[in-house]
Amino acid sequence: MTEKEITEKAMTENEKEQECCEEYEVHENLLEIVKQTMPEEEELNDLAELFKIFGDATRIRILFVLFEAEVCVCDLAETLNMTQSAISHQLRILKQSRLVKSRREGKSIFYSLADEHVRTIVAQGQEHIEED
Repeated sequence: MTEKEITEKAMTENEKEQECCEEYEVHENLLEIVKQTMPEEEELNDLAELFKIFGDATRIRILFVLFEAEVCVCDLAETLNMTQSAISHQLRILKQSRLVKSRREGKSIFYSLADEHVRTIVAQGQEHIEED
């Protein structure tokens, strides 16, 4: 084992130690507060599914385009240098998750953000990753 591997292994073991209590003690008063405020399991699952949608770089790129303008699939494909088929697939996911909406104008379908919550969620994520 190299010195670097030994150091990394020691760091990992040290991190594990820091994540556990030295002594097992349940704080019933805190757990009661948590139990009263914890959302139902279905709501937690729905929230987890929503955040999964933000886990794809292409979908994030699409959202950033939509922050600036309402556009059609052709515009998105050109802007992101992708096929219309790939863009349509991602838009379908975003639309099913109620993050984007669409409207037809003649032969074109234009996409836009569903509401300002989408911008807020992404802005909060950006703010978080840019923290020191």
